[in-house]
Amino acid sequence: MAWTLFSVPSPKKGELDEVLRDDRLSRQSQKVRDAPSAGGPAGTLYVLIEGGAEAITHADTLLSSVGTKLPAAEAETLYRRLKEEEENASTGMGLFFTD
Repeated sequence: MAWTLFSVPSPKKGELDEVLRDDRLSRQSQKVRDAPSAGGPAGTLYVLIEGGAEAITHADTLLSSVGTKLPAAEAETLYRRLKEEEENASTGMGLFFTD
């Protein structure tokens, strides 16, 4: 699965919401995170989109109007951290629902 990560200034949240409602983009996996909670700068949101390669190219085009694509090395590190947190949360919920 392809993915892309963008940094978006928090004041552009309304514009970001409009972009994420795009028909093609809305069918992809979307995660919007407050950057400080992931070790990033205050006043910034991180936007992760996962999906097919064509959809990610489309996401890159649309998101570039509201934010900045993260450099590859920074994006890879952050992507791994976000996925690890997601897996840890899933594991924790699994423990919650077992006997």
